Amino acid sequence: MQTINLTQGTPEWHAHRRNHWNASDAPAMLGESPYKTRAQLIKEYATGLTDEVDAATQKRFDAGHKFEELARTAMEVQIDEALYPCVGVDGKYSASFDGITMMEDLVFEHKTINDSIRNAENIEQLPLHYKIQMEHQLMVSGAHVCLFVASNWTDDGECLEHKQLEYRIDLTMRQRIIDGWAQFEKEVAEYTPEVVEVQAVGTAPETLPALNIQVTGMVTASNIDQFKAHALSVIGAINKDLQTDQDFADAEKTVKWCSDVEARLAAAKDHALSQTASIDELFKAIDDISETARQTRLQLEKLVKARKESIRTELVTVGQNQLNEHIKAINADLRVVSMPAIAADFAGAVKGKKTIDSLKNAVDAELANAKIKADGVAREIRANLKTLDEVGSEHKFLFNDLQSIITKPADDFANVVKMRVSEHQQAEAKRIEAEREKIRAEEQAKAEREAQAKLSAQQAQVQQPEPVPQPAQTIAPANAKTEQTGEPTLTIGMINERLGFTVNAEFLAQLGFEPEQVGKFKKYHEHDFLEMCARIVRHVYDVQQGFVKAV
Repeated sequence: MQTINLTQGTPEWHAHRRNHWNASDAPAMLGESPYKTRAQLIKEYATGLTDEVDAATQKRFDAGHKFEELARTAMEVQIDEALYPCVGVDGKYSASFDGITMMEDLVFEHKTINDSIRNAENIEQLPLHYKIQMEHQLMVSGAHVCLFVASNWTDDGECLEHKQLEYRIDLTMRQRIIDGWAQFEKEVAEYTPEVVEVQAVGTAPETLPALNIQVTGMVTASNIDQFKAHALSVIGAINKDLQTDQDFADAEKTVKWCSDVEARLAAAKDHALSQTASIDELFKAIDDISETARQTRLQLEKLVKARKESIRTELVTVGQNQLNEHIKAINADLRVVSMPAIAADFAGAVKGKKTIDSLKNAVDAELANAKIKADGVAREIRANLKTLDEVGSEHKFLFNDLQSIITKPADDFANVVKMRVSEHQQAEAKRIEAEREKIRAEEQAKAEREAQAKLSAQQAQVQQPEPVPQPAQTIAPANAKTEQTGEPTLTIGMINERLGFTVNAEFLAQLGFEPEQVGKFKKYHEHDFLEMCARIVRHVYDVQQGFVKAV
C-alpha cells in the first residue's frame, strides 16, 4: 500500500476521489448502502456533482469526528500500539483509514453507535454495508483484521456507550467488490446525463380581466364564461422551455402569478358563497380555472428545479469532457508516456451559482486553469523525455518504469537517468572482462591439451622395443639438481616458445626445477633446458604407461 498526503476539500483531494475506487463508496457501488443509491454514485463519479452538506448534517459529521478521535485514543491504550489516520492506495483502489498500525497489520474503523450496530451480537449480524467497507480497507492495506468500534461520548469526553467487534478477511466478499468496481467503471464511462425535454408553448401570461359576479340566490350577472376562456388561453400559453436566465426569471414570476390567480378565484368563490347557497355552474367554472392554475404552478416549480439541475450537470460534463479531450491530444503527442490525472473540480466551481451565465463562467474558468496546469505538466514531461534522449538514448531498456518517474522534477529525473546508465555501464564492463578472462582460460587449457597431444604423438613414434632403456641412466632423479653456473636467463615464456606448448612454474617445480629471482622476473638456467625436456618426456611416458595398464 502507498500512503498519500491529501488535504480534504482541495482540488487534489477531489481529483483523487474521482480517480480511485474508495472504500466508503463500495457499499453504494454494490447497491447495499442505506444512504445513497448506485445511480447516485454513478452520477457523482461521472460528473463530480455531490449534494451540498447542510448545517445539521455537518454538525453530525463533526460530532462523529470527535467521537472517532476519542475512541482511537482509547483503543491505542487497549492494544498498546499507535493508530495513524491516513489515506492509502493500492493501484486504483483507495481507502481513508480512521487508524492503522505502523506495521499496517491492523485497521481501526469507527462509527457513531446506532440501533443497527447496538443490536448486532457478533460480526455476522453487523449490517452488510459496514462489512463491505472494511473488506475494501483490508484489501487496500494488506491487513488481516479490522477493529470495528462504535461509540458515543459526552461533550466532556466521557464514553457513554461502546461496542467493539473484529472483522477478518472474506475472500468471497473481496472478489465481489473487485468485480463490482469493474462493472461500475464501465457504467461510469457510458454515463449520459438526463435532460428534461420540454416544448415551447407560447408567450408569458398576461393580466386577466376582473372577474364580475353578482348573485341574489341565483347568479344574476357573471362574465365567468368569457373569463374562463381567456384565463385558460393565457395559462396554456405559458413558456415551459427554460433555456436562458430570462426564461427562469419569467417562470419563477409565473409561479407566483399562478398562485395569485388561485387566491383570487378562491376569494371570488368565497364572496359568491356569502351571497347564495347553491351556484353549481359558477363554482364548477371557478374550480376548473383554479385547478388548471394550480397544476401549471406545480409543473413549473418542478421544471425550474429539474432544468436548473440538468443545466448544471450538462455544463460540468461538457467541461470534464473538454479537459479529457485536451489531455488525450497531449498524450497523442507524447506517445511513449501518458499524462497523470489533472485536478479539476468542476462540481465545486458551480456550487452556489444561481444564473446560467455564472455557471458557464465558473466552468470555463476551471477548464482554463486545468488546461494551463496540464500544459505545464506536459512541458515538464517533454523536458524529461529530451534528457532521456540525450543521456540514455542507447539505454532506454533500463526505464521500463518510465511512466511512474517521468513526472519527477527535472534535476531528480536527470540524476536517475545518469545513475542507471552509469550502473549499467559498470556492470557491462565487469561482464565483458569476465568473458575475456573466461576466453583466456579456455585458450590456455586448449593449448595445454594440444601440447599434451603432441608429446603423446612424439612418444608413440619413438617407442623402443623391450627392454625399455632406463631413463635413470641419462635423466637425473626428479629431486636431483644439476650443477648450475652463471646467471639464469630463461623465462617461462621463452621455455614455452621453444617447447611449442605451455607449461607453468608449478609443473616445472614438480619436475625438480626451481627458478631464481632476477630483478622483477623469475628465470631458469640455460643448461637446464635439455634436462627439462627429458623429464617432460619421462612424465608423458609414465602417464601413457599408467593409462595402458588401466585399460
